[in-house]
Amino acid sequence: MELTNLSIAQSAKLSPIKEIAASLDIQSDELIRYGDNIAKIKISALTRLKDKKDGKLILVTAITPTKAGEGKTTCTIGISQALARLGKKAMICVRQPSSGPIFGIKGGACGGGYSQVLPMEDINLHFTGDIHAITMANALASAMLDNYMFNGNPHKLDMNKITWKRCVDMNDRALRNVIVGYKESSDGKSSTYQRKDHYEITTASEIMAVLSLSSNLQELKENLGKMIVGFTHDDVPVKISDLKIEGAMAAILKNAINPNLVQSIEHVPAFVHGGAFGNVAHGCSSLVATKLALKLVDYVVTEAGFGADLGAEKFFDIKCRRGNLKPAGVVIVATVKALKMHGAGEDVIAVEKGFENLEKQIENVRKFGLEPVVAINKFPKDSDEELNIIISKCSKLNVKAFPIDVWGKGGEGALEIAKELVKITEKGNNFKQLYDVKLAVKEKMSLLAKEMYGADGVIYTEDAEKSLEIIEKNNLDKLPLCVAKTQSSLSDNPKLVGRPRGFKITVTNLKVSAGAGFIVVYLGDIMTMPGLSKEPAALKIDIDENGVVKGLF
Repeated sequence: MELTNLSIAQSAKLSPIKEIAASLDIQSDELIRYGDNIAKIKISALTRLKDKKDGKLILVTAITPTKAGEGKTTCTIGISQALARLGKKAMICVRQPSSGPIFGIKGGACGGGYSQVLPMEDINLHFTGDIHAITMANALASAMLDNYMFNGNPHKLDMNKITWKRCVDMNDRALRNVIVGYKESSDGKSSTYQRKDHYEITTASEIMAVLSLSSNLQELKENLGKMIVGFTHDDVPVKISDLKIEGAMAAILKNAINPNLVQSIEHVPAFVHGGAFGNVAHGCSSLVATKLALKLVDYVVTEAGFGADLGAEKFFDIKCRRGNLKPAGVVIVATVKALKMHGAGEDVIAVEKGFENLEKQIENVRKFGLEPVVAINKFPKDSDEELNIIISKCSKLNVKAFPIDVWGKGGEGALEIAKELVKITEKGNNFKQLYDVKLAVKEKMSLLAKEMYGADGVIYTEDAEKSLEIIEKNNLDKLPLCVAKTQSSLSDNPKLVGRPRGFKITVTNLKVSAGAGFIVVYLGDIMTMPGLSKEPAALKIDIDENGVVKGLF
């Protein structure tokens, strides 16, 4: 039988989740079990462990992604398993898969081969309901907002300046732009309320970011209250706290804030919690999961969405700043096939040309005072010549590169890079953020454009200038930037692969996510609601009469 992610996952023997928790010194009253293989850990454990020394944090990022897939999550899990094989107490922190990509393109997002988090069917399909809870909290806010508008609009919101969006965790392009409203009859008189509205995918919603960046339930409630739903005619922000529903929203999310505990195929503990996209949101697993993991083990391996110019930058400038985290090591994942795509060819010359993208991402990581290592995620058709080109070119940049095979060999396939990471994390580093949040928005954006993307400058549309004027008018500009742009290029043009030069980026809009604590900057034609492909992955997913799921990636 051909080995697939699903067949490998379904044949794996899991340890009872209570044993995984016990190996982490989690107390029985801190464990909320969801059957035999899944549990939540109460965030009260963080309070109990607050004086314990933190372990070392390792970030896994990547080159600019391609349709070939780089296997960042697979490498994150495999490297964690390798550390465990070296006798280190290690843990995985990854994001929860979104239903949209599962049924749209990916068909699953729990790693692959012998480097997966399990039970992959449950993690991919509903899991513990966190994303549904976020969708419900968002729905409550949407309903209450329109109810206030219908019943006299006491906060004097300008209907044309409502910024709040509805959400659903599915790729549904038909919901990008909608008309909402209703018509009711009372005492023979008609009353009509109608307005334009928009949907975004749940993992791009501000509530997902708030959940992922809050350290406790009270902070979650306060951050929910800070979220802006729109502005008055005079550009005064109206917040969730003005609608007086932050308490009700926090009540919906009271269990969702607790990290989800599972295990890898080699029984390495894993937190799968938070699911923000890296191209349109901050792209990291939850802060509370990372903080708790650092108290429980010696090495925590986590990932950030898409390439280092997106996920890693946001991890450093937003998550680490917010949580006072200091990474001890960074891995950049690359593949031969992806570098060929960046080099626009199929031979070794394309690998050499495409290496420019990896070189730029190495430079990007170094701008934060960190020295990365490169993981070359091996595929069967990769030749020794191609692998050696990457290793040699990395060596000239004083970077070590290691071919790894964690899909086929699990932790055994990443032992050498794991040994190197142990050495690196013992050395210390000069980690720093790229910019000071007190700088003007345009100064921060200019730094990101120049340093991270290699752009020559930044262009602002008329809409962007108007949005920025309102942000500055309300003194909301002293926040980190969360850039929403294509993941397929260092630029804002998805067709510019490799390492583009001589280009400018265009800011089309800005939005303050005051609860999440950042400003979203939209570049180019970026959307927060994906669409399904012509042949979505859902067409291949099925279940038999025994309840066995088939067709998940």
